[in-house]
Amino acid sequence: MDLGPVGTKLKQKLETAFQPAFLSVIDESNQHEGHAGSHPSGESHFRIRIMADAFAGKSRVAQHRLVNEALAEELRTRVHALAIEVMKA
Repeated sequence: MDLGPVGTKLKQKLETAFQPAFLSVIDESNQHEGHAGSHPSGESHFRIRIMADAFAGKSRVAQHRLVNEALAEELRTRVHALAIEVMKA
């Protein structure tokens, strides 16, 4: 599934912030249609799978904070839900 403008922006911001060895941004909005926070045009619920040196040695909470900080603008405005999976090398 191709990403729309919101998903593309998330991917670009994560690539810039972390230079990941692996990154997958998945739009899961279609699974949440009609739920709270669902946006009529989609792109409100995402899953991020990422592997980057920046996460090494950090707790899961610290890893998620880093991602949330990188995507703070989108989380305040358009993105309702973000599932984060930090992968180990």
